[in-house]
Amino acid sequence: MPRHTPLPSPGRRSGLLGTLAALALPRAWAAPEPEAPRLWPREARVPGGVARLQLGPSAERPRAFADESPLLVTGDAIVWTALVGIPLSAAPGTANVRVQADGEAERRLAYAIAPKRYTEQHLKVSPRTVDLSPEDLARHERERAHQQAVIATFSAPPAGELRMRQPTPGRRSSSFGLRRFFNGQPRNPHSGMDIAAPSGTPVVAPLPATVLDTGDYFFNGHTVWLDHGGGLLSMMCHLSRIDVREGQRLAAGERLGAVGATGRVTGPHLHWTVSLNRASVDPALFLGD
Repeated sequence: MPRHTPLPSPGRRSGLLGTLAALALPRAWAAPEPEAPRLWPREARVPGGVARLQLGPSAERPRAFADESPLLVTGDAIVWTALVGIPLSAAPGTANVRVQADGEAERRLAYAIAPKRYTEQHLKVSPRTVDLSPEDLARHERERAHQQAVIATFSAPPAGELRMRQPTPGRRSSSFGLRRFFNGQPRNPHSGMDIAAPSGTPVVAPLPATVLDTGDYFFNGHTVWLDHGGGLLSMMCHLSRIDVREGQRLAAGERLGAVGATGRVTGPHLHWTVSLNRASVDPALFLGD
């Protein structure tokens, strides 16, 4: 009798076919690894950046502080995250935050700040905005004290995501952190993002917000402060007009004013500052593109 090679069982045939099919597939056809979800703000542990510090699980939202400034804490009972705005003046090295959860002793959480060198910018402006008269200096000191009180605002944390929209269309400069020289004299680093746009271009809220303050300031010109919650604020400067009032609630994308050239400027543009726990941080970290 002729000899017959026994056929593999149906289960073995299926396994062999699957193995052969996998071997035959080119590598490019392999299923891609799933991307980790993007989080906003993006983390950058440098002066002018943002640190994302995991605080662990807790039934209630923990409280966290950088020095005496309360921090924005987001998340849920499974994991809470503190968002720390790092001042432009911060020295590289180890920094700490204080964390207090209900029923637990206060603890310290350390993180490292890496160095970052920002470039220089030299500008020519009206001499009266550099060498201030006694009257202008007194005005500036009053306005600075007022804005320090505004920037210390801490309200309920925002409920939604923190991805912001650009508040006006136009070319975004990489101006944040620039070491600025006005008429050859050094001044504080640039604490915001400049967006070039013609006068009259609408300016909108980058996130849901409450209008915290409006005014006409010596350096900043027509200005609107927005409170996004949890110590996260936006300041819009050099506006040609202001279309909102203090206490008004704005949806993301709702108009608040228009681009202008008021205050100390070299031309029409929007200066946009983002403040987190009283520290000016790079607005680009909050933008999705």
